[in-house]
Amino acid sequence: MTPLGLKLRQMRDERGVTLKDMAKALRVSSAYLSALEHGRRGKPTFALMQKIIAYFNVIWDDAEELQRLAEMSDPRITIDTAGMPPEATELSNRLARDIAKLAPEDLAYLSTEVARRVK
Repeated sequence: MTPLGLKLRQMRDERGVTLKDMAKALRVSSAYLSALEHGRRGKPTFALMQKIIAYFNVIWDDAEELQRLAEMSDPRITIDTAGMPPEATELSNRLARDIAKLAPEDLAYLSTEVARRVK
């Protein structure tokens, strides 16, 4: 599941909205919406995100948070380390190979540490 998928699922659950009803309102298939929630589809288009924001009637900070989550929810990423130090290539390959072995708390720690260091 992607960060956006988790948030969409939470918002649907809080509002008692079925996947089928939301998909119909957004004019997408329920299969697509399910795949989006489960991380089997890439990040949605800007237009679809605007429909989702309108559907849930969220404003300002909540809308920005949904957009941010969409940007961070591509389940199939590519990292180009050409021209970077060898450590960047090694780290990228290590993550690609071992990320599934990390516990959620380890992933949270690494994410926070990276964010802290790139500010």
